[in-house]
Amino acid sequence: MPIPARRLYQLVPPIALLALPVAAAGCSTLGYYWQAFGGQMELVRKARPIPEVIADPATAGDLKVRLERVREIRDFASRALALPDNGSYRQYADLKRHFVVWNVFATPEFSVQPKEWCFPVAGCVNYRGYFAQADAEAFAAGLRRDDLDVYVGGVPAYSTLGWLDDPVLNTFIQYPDTELARLIFHELSHQVAYAKGDSTFNESFAVAVEIEGVKRWIDAKGTPEQRAAFAAAQQRRRDFAALVQRHRDSLAQVYAGGLPPERMRAEKARALDAMRADYAALKQQWGGFAGFDWWFAQPLNNAQLASVALYTQLVPAFQRLLADSNGDLPRFYAEVKALAKLPERERHAALGVALAERVTAR
Repeated sequence: MPIPARRLYQLVPPIALLALPVAAAGCSTLGYYWQAFGGQMELVRKARPIPEVIADPATAGDLKVRLERVREIRDFASRALALPDNGSYRQYADLKRHFVVWNVFATPEFSVQPKEWCFPVAGCVNYRGYFAQADAEAFAAGLRRDDLDVYVGGVPAYSTLGWLDDPVLNTFIQYPDTELARLIFHELSHQVAYAKGDSTFNESFAVAVEIEGVKRWIDAKGTPEQRAAFAAAQQRRRDFAALVQRHRDSLAQVYAGGLPPERMRAEKARALDAMRADYAALKQQWGGFAGFDWWFAQPLNNAQLASVALYTQLVPAFQRLLADSNGDLPRFYAEVKALAKLPERERHAALGVALAERVTAR
């Protein structure tokens, strides 16, 4: 079963490292950085080397098995995928909760463009992360009072971009092997290339790496059954992403129409109802697979659609770049690093060319 969309791997700023002059900032800003610092320090405090956890007689047998698998995946990531060989994902921390962070997304009522929040190290990102769900919900409530569409999603992992050694967490340790590998490959890829202030670029690159990484992991370590299951799960993810993108584009056209607010709200409601109907038809094509039911059970809004788009828009372009590199991952990474240094408009123009070439080649 695929990881639900709320668990799509997200990146929050390397908040423990934001040693910035905030003395003149408002209380809310100081409070945000304080909770962020405290949350990161909790991870540091609770992290233990994986060999130590495995050797501990108090460690449950099933956890030992999962940690041994993490060690295999982690070694494979550096040896076979040229991902950073460092201390990340070589420690384990049990946070005693389901998610490490809750991310808040927001858009205007009549826009599918997500709001940005800017940070000194990570630049501007399209969400704001909290280590406590109550804090995330309180911030979200304030945004709703400003008539914004808001979505709060729990996150099992995030990257500090290599500034700290990110640990394996209880929030994802029980994932099936391919999903566990996806997450680790994804998060490590954020340490390879990062374009400050460009969430779509960063997340789409990481998704492209995770997909290629899992394919190679299955070829090396997996079974025919895992290969078939992964292929089916990937198709469902593509179908889901295409469904969201299609209706996001439809809503963008509605919002650009210049209709009066009441008409706009009515058209928005009709568009979201149509999206639910299309999902019901898609489920039939999937043979009744219900892995995304929870996502559609919520009150749909612009922010929820935007949270998915961040992870999918540029994936085909990155896959084209990888194909043009003949599958040579170090060469691919070098090209992505070069793109990350470009101004955003030039960067996306270059990726747009790659995407156009991929479509033409079909």
